[in-house]
Amino acid sequence: MALVNHPAGTVLHAPAADVPEFARRYANLAAADFGARVLACSDQWFAAAERMLQASEPVFIVGEFDDHGKWMDGWETRRRRNGGYDHAVIQLGLPGVIKGLDIDTSHFSGNYPPAASVEACRSAGDPDERTEWVEILPAASLGPSAHHFIAIDDARCWTHLRLNIYPDGGVARFRVYGQPVCDWERQDPAVPHEVSALTKGGRIVAYNDAHFGVPFRLLMPGRGVNMGDGWETRRRREPGNDWCIVELGHAALVESIEVDTAHFKGNYPDRISVQAAYVRHGTDQSIVTQAMFWDVLLPEQKTEMDRQHFYGKELLRDLGAVTHVRLNIFPDGGVSRLRIWGRLAD
Repeated sequence: MALVNHPAGTVLHAPAADVPEFARRYANLAAADFGARVLACSDQWFAAAERMLQASEPVFIVGEFDDHGKWMDGWETRRRRNGGYDHAVIQLGLPGVIKGLDIDTSHFSGNYPPAASVEACRSAGDPDERTEWVEILPAASLGPSAHHFIAIDDARCWTHLRLNIYPDGGVARFRVYGQPVCDWERQDPAVPHEVSALTKGGRIVAYNDAHFGVPFRLLMPGRGVNMGDGWETRRRREPGNDWCIVELGHAALVESIEVDTAHFKGNYPDRISVQAAYVRHGTDQSIVTQAMFWDVLLPEQKTEMDRQHFYGKELLRDLGAVTHVRLNIFPDGGVSRLRIWGRLAD
């Protein structure tokens, strides 16, 4: 693996299976599934820019051609003969703080861009000529048919990105991993909110195992589409149980909890419980230790396969306002969705 260092972070050339923590922990804010879209691009002669926002892995189809030439699964511009470079403006599906990027050139070998940079802005509407763009990734070298993971150290919230490729070529997928940000000032405090939701700023703090699933999908909207759409641990061969800690998007007085085991049939947890606390200080690492001693919000409950489990106030203990919850599963298994509903606390 080759490492290229620059002020914005580290570019890591790696196979798809060897991904950094930010790509495993955070959601792709530029996914078409979240409503991300390409607003404008300088050129898309060979392949439409929208393709690079698809959630699916890119594919290569031998012998597949269309009116513009070889069909490619991604964004590909024509060969630039007049100087300059190509770019695409992308509206993120969810505004958020960017933790890292993946500029994926899979299957683009003789036609990949030698370099790319990324600019960002925060805009209530579509960016225009008056928009001020901020460079979050200076020009970084790219290689053929590879993932290029770039860690971003920037605490600002962004709504749009501009991907620049130098001078032309193809990008299979452009993924923007980050933490969604919710404007709670606009939310009604008098009604319950799904404070654990990814779209409301909920995030995964830590988990002990995620051998088969991606933990952040616990906080996704809707029900899981299949058994791969959720958090699943390996088969436990030793005493104990598995767990996942979630930071709520806003401190809340919890009124109800949903644990959905959709599509998990021979591998759902036998039981679950939920602990919670109001965390005022600490790092993610220290929270893992603190969580072992948090009060129980929902005592152990038996679960069933492929079912939504709802737990109301009659089962929940009154712990006051909480900012974090720990979902315990006994002894192991898979959960599709976790939803925490509550009224906003000061």
